[in-house]
Order: sequence, then C-alpha cells, then structure tokens
Amino acid sequence: MVVHLIDGTYELFRHFYGVPPARDAGGVELGAVRGVVNSVRGMVNGGATHLGVATDHVIESFRNDLWPGYKTGEGIDPALLSQFPLLEEALAALGIAVWPMIEFEADDALAAAAVKAAADPRVTQVRICSPDKDLAQCVSGTRIVQEDRLRRATRDEAGVIAKFGVPPASIPDYLALVGDASDGYPGLKGWGAKSAAAVLAKFHHLESIPADWRTWGVTVARPAALAATLEHDRALAMLFRDLATLRTDIPLFASVDELAWHGPLPAFAAFKARFDAAPR
Repeated sequence: MVVHLIDGTYELFRHFYGVPPARDAGGVELGAVRGVVNSVRGMVNGGATHLGVATDHVIESFRNDLWPGYKTGEGIDPALLSQFPLLEEALAALGIAVWPMIEFEADDALAAAAVKAAADPRVTQVRICSPDKDLAQCVSGTRIVQEDRLRRATRDEAGVIAKFGVPPASIPDYLALVGDASDGYPGLKGWGAKSAAAVLAKFHHLESIPADWRTWGVTVARPAALAATLEHDRALAMLFRDLATLRTDIPLFASVDELAWHGPLPAFAAFKARFDAAPR
C-alpha cells in the first residue's frame, strides 16, 4: 500500500490565496476549506487508499519557547485562521484521519507519521504531500518521498541531495546555518546555501565541522570568516538545528490500517451541502 500524508496547513494557505473567497448562508468563510476538501477527494478518486492530514490547530508550538523570534499567528489573515477548525471537522467527516497539532507542528506530525508508516512492511511507499524544505529531512531512499502536488514533482533521497547538496540527515544542520525565514530564525551570518552545502557534504553535522578552516578541504568563499562565525555562534547554531529538527516520537496511530479510507461519514452530507450552496 502507498500512504499519503498531507500538509493541511500548507494546503489551506495555498487554497486561501489561490481560490476566490466564498461564504456560506451564515456568512462563514469556507472557500479555502472547500478547495482543500475537494483536493483530498480528488486524491481518493485517483486511487489513494491510506491518508492522513496534519494541521496547525494552533500556529505557535513548543519552539516558540526555545526562540523568541519563531513564527506565530500574528499577521495571518483572520479569515484564513478561522478556517482551520472547519477544515479539521470537514476532513474528519469525509472519513480522513486528521491530526490537529497544538504543542507540536503539523510538520512534526507528518514526520512522525512517515516514520511509523514506513516501519510497516505492507507499506510500499510513504508520500509526504508538501514542498516544505523542513520535511526533506524525512526522505529515505525511495521509500519515503516528498510530493509537490502543485508542481507535480516528487523528490526522493537523490532529489534532496540534488536540490540542497546534502542528504536528508543533514537538512537540520543545513537549515541551522542558512536559516529559515518562514519559520523565523536567521541562521549564521555569512553562511549561505553554497557554503553550507559544501561544508556539510563533507562533515554532515555541525559538531563535526572543525574549528580550523584550513582542515576543511573544501572550496568556499571567506572560509576563515565562516569558521570564526561558527565557532563564536556554535551554541546558537545548535539551537537553530533543534528548531529545524522534526519530532518523530509523537503517537498518532497504532497501525496504518487506521489511515484506510472507508468513505465519508454521515456528517459529511451537511458539509457538502454548505460547500455546494456557497458561491463559486
């Protein structure tokens, strides 16, 4: 079986900014929810049999306690934020396994679900449906892959290396050095994608990078300055790596059988009526 794990937060954002707004008879905005639900229904109609959707029920997470600049819900359109609970209810009524995250993030849930599903010998492939670069760390050979459904592209382990210059296991170290603006941490001064990839391709992890740049044996611009920055801010880099590392020990389901789709629940009829009645 193939297991599809869907980033509900990404999908809701994508549809919110990609489809026209629509309100139901009670004035509730549901255009993005309708778009995501229709997209998931399209996956089922296309043959997907085992699915799970993770959402950020609360944008903030434990990472906000680790780094004050980490992303929050501030500045997000209220019409978008208000649709998260509705999306979770509608997908559950559709018969889809939904994981609304509060302490952790949706990406953590996807990572944990991928590890759990891949451990089942009946599973031939796990497809993480999200282009988020954080999730590249979860990719394993061709067994766990990332699928960008918008661009119709799939990235396996070789694809991760081709894109970032490092294997999946080094992605948290890579993000620690270059930063992640969308998550709110800056990385280390002077370190860019090329320098981080070149150094980590050889040393793999932050703690393995020697303090003496003359022993690196790689070609990067301003190596002395990079080494000095890393030595001065190594503790900060380790913190950023912790922010970038997805948690895989979250209990979400006991068996992949729980992800099997058996059809919509009776409650979905009411959601479908609301979606159908809203303007298009």
